[in-house]
Amino acid sequence: MNRVTPMRNRRDHGFTLVEILVVISIVVVLAVISFSAGEKLLTQARIIESTANLRSLAIANTTYAADNGVYCPYSDQSNTRRWHGSRTSVGAKFDPTSGYLSPYLGKSARVTACPLFKAMVVGSASFEDSSGGYGYNSTYIGGRPGGPFDSKTKIQLPERPANVPNPGKTVMFTTAAYVLPSGLQECAECVPPFWDDGAGPTGTRPSPTVHFRANGKALVAWCDGSVTAEAKNTSSPGLNPHGGDAEKWHLGWFGSDENNGSWNPKN
Repeated sequence: MNRVTPMRNRRDHGFTLVEILVVISIVVVLAVISFSAGEKLLTQARIIESTANLRSLAIANTTYAADNGVYCPYSDQSNTRRWHGSRTSVGAKFDPTSGYLSPYLGKSARVTACPLFKAMVVGSASFEDSSGGYGYNSTYIGGRPGGPFDSKTKIQLPERPANVPNPGKTVMFTTAAYVLPSGLQECAECVPPFWDDGAGPTGTRPSPTVHFRANGKALVAWCDGSVTAEAKNTSSPGLNPHGGDAEKWHLGWFGSDENNGSWNPKN
C-alpha cells in the first residue's frame, strides 16, 4: 500500500501579503513612537541647556553689578554697542565679543546660543547675530524708563541692584526673538507689555519679543539668578511695523500686565 504524504502547509513557503503588511505597519508604528520619544528627549535636553545659559547670563550680570554698582547697560546712544557685542558703525560687522557684558562671559567672551532657537532659525537675517536668542530687560534693568543716557559717556543708564527690592520677581533675561514676514530673527531685548516713556506704562503695546519656545513656555532668568519656565498670557500683541505675525510664532508676554508686571521692579 502506498503511503499518502500529507500536503505541506503553504505557510512553509513564506509570508502572505497580509502578514507582510501587518509587520510593516508594526515597524512603522514602533519607528514613529521611537522618533517621538527621541524628539521629546532632544527638546528636553535643549531646554536644560538653555536654562543653564540663562542662569550663566544672570550670574554674569550680577557679577557686573557687584563690580560696577549698576547692572550691565543695554546700549549706547549711537546704538553701536550693546550688552552682547558691538560694531564700529551702523553698517559694520557686529563683533560678539566686545559687548558691555562680554568680559563676564568666560573665555569665549560671547553669549552661548540657545539650542532651541538655533533649531528654529535657518540662515541669518538678524541685525545682531550674537544675543543667542536671549533678550535683556532693557527698559527697567539694562536701562531706565524713558531711556536716559549718561551725558559724558553716552551710555544708557542702567538700574542699580539696590533699586530692585524683589529680585526674584523681576525679569532680567528671557528667551527672545523678533518676527518678520520671513520668520524669526534674533532680538537682544525682552520688551515689557507696554512702552514706558518715564512717566509710567503708556498703555501702548510694542510688538512682543518674549519667545515661548520651550514646550510652549518662555524661559525666564530673574534678577536673583533663578530661572523658571513661564506660560504665555492672553494679552494681544502690539503692532509689528515689519508685518510679522507674533501669534503665529508664539511671541507674547507672561504674568500680569499691570504696571508692566514682572519687568517693573517697583511692583
